Amino acid sequence: MALLGNLISRSLHLKKQLSPRVATPRTYQLRTLRQLLERGQYTAFGKFYGFGKMLSEEVDFVHAFRHSVPIFTYNEMYKEWWYRSHQGEENVAWPGKVKYFALSSGTSESASKHIPVTSDMIRSIKKVGFKQLYSMVDFEVPPVAFQKGILMLGGTTSLFEKGEYYEGDMSGISAKNMPRWVANFFYKPGQKISKRPKWEDRIKLIVRNARKWDVGTVCGVPAWVQIVFEEIIRYHKVKHIHEIWPNLSVYIHGGVSFEPYRDSFKKLLGKEITYIETYMASEGSFGFQARPDVAGIKLVLNNGIFYEFVPFNEQNFDEDGNPRQGAQTVIIDEVDEETEYAVMLSTCAGAWRYIIGDVIRFSNAKEGEIVIVGRTKQFLSLCGEHLSVDNMNKAIETVSRRFDLTIREFTVAGFRHETYFAHRWYIGCDDNKVSAENIRQALDEVLCEINDDYAVERTSALKDVFVTMLPNHAFYDYMKSKGKVGAMNKFPRVLKGKTLNEWEEWLQDNKLK
Repeated sequence: MALLGNLISRSLHLKKQLSPRVATPRTYQLRTLRQLLERGQYTAFGKFYGFGKMLSEEVDFVHAFRHSVPIFTYNEMYKEWWYRSHQGEENVAWPGKVKYFALSSGTSESASKHIPVTSDMIRSIKKVGFKQLYSMVDFEVPPVAFQKGILMLGGTTSLFEKGEYYEGDMSGISAKNMPRWVANFFYKPGQKISKRPKWEDRIKLIVRNARKWDVGTVCGVPAWVQIVFEEIIRYHKVKHIHEIWPNLSVYIHGGVSFEPYRDSFKKLLGKEITYIETYMASEGSFGFQARPDVAGIKLVLNNGIFYEFVPFNEQNFDEDGNPRQGAQTVIIDEVDEETEYAVMLSTCAGAWRYIIGDVIRFSNAKEGEIVIVGRTKQFLSLCGEHLSVDNMNKAIETVSRRFDLTIREFTVAGFRHETYFAHRWYIGCDDNKVSAENIRQALDEVLCEINDDYAVERTSALKDVFVTMLPNHAFYDYMKSKGKVGAMNKFPRVLKGKTLNEWEEWLQDNKLK
């Protein structure tokens, strides 16, 4: 492995030196859209919307595409098109038959989404992975990191066979299709453990076998990685994770903002490591942090995914976060750094003008770098306060540092209070040194500072803020009760409607409310 690791390290440096930029972001994206239309023109979807006509020389294919194909949410895309692929039909929205379906974490819109994963999408994901590997040269990652194991805390690779297709977490599908040399020489916990269907069984074996591995890189959602580290430290009776894995140098994270976890995460380490953010969802792998000490994920623009960005405002979305037909969209060379955008994709897995639910802001429009600030359906604006997940993360981060608290999870709900409105924060924290009232005041103060709309509404319609303190395990126990433990499952930052009712009933039943 050491010889292979040294070869990889040298190859990465050479590749970096020999990879000049060859096109503008616009050129990459227009080329990608044309390729998608060419591949999709003979599918049922392509014939229905006239992809062949769009590709004729007399037509501006970008304009024609954006004005002929409607905007789709998951429910619309599945009910109108993807269900046919799910039933085994070929050439529905992408050429061929779909072999895999990724099951989403179900934090919005549908309890269990089935997202098509084609062979072309699997190749796209691998390509992004290699591009990220090349970029790590700029992070001055110790060469030894390329010689050590890569622990991936994802879904089981023992996918569920459903006749002519398989389904499972996107992380499990990706792990099952990783290059053989990665699987044989670097991948931990290895196929034998990763095939275990139960998350709890996999974690137990990872904890027990941790000393047998020399891990240099860890990948996974922060909440679950933190739990695994704590279990390893407890089981092996050590002070920090570097007593088990002294060569651990890199943590690749994604899915949620890492900031609320950063301080508590550091307490589990024995030395500084490099943190690299990545952007992957059930619909594909979109980008990664390409520059050290720069908060921004660089979108990969020449990899089978065409992006449109929908300004996230009342003209384009209704009060429930659903896109309006005819919503304004822009492409990569038309974005600015002041606007928040919902992400819309057309992909080599047969998604077309598909709203994935993420809301982003460009931290550097020229470089195509973004930060994720929320979800289209996870925001609070009962009376015009326009509270985003980004606002919530910053408030929790500030309060955690001010009071030296370890807050692992939180969620917020809005409701009618007397004749006005109120917010209730549910905060996971095992420290009892600060009262809920002090935390409430601090959260309210921070949000008034960073969000002008919130500050205005706190003097009028948003009459009160409440805080309910819970033990950390409450959030994980609830997820477990819903069959959503591990891998890519994330607790929603905003609770509404049925989901809120189920959460409050569970708290009541477990005497936590």
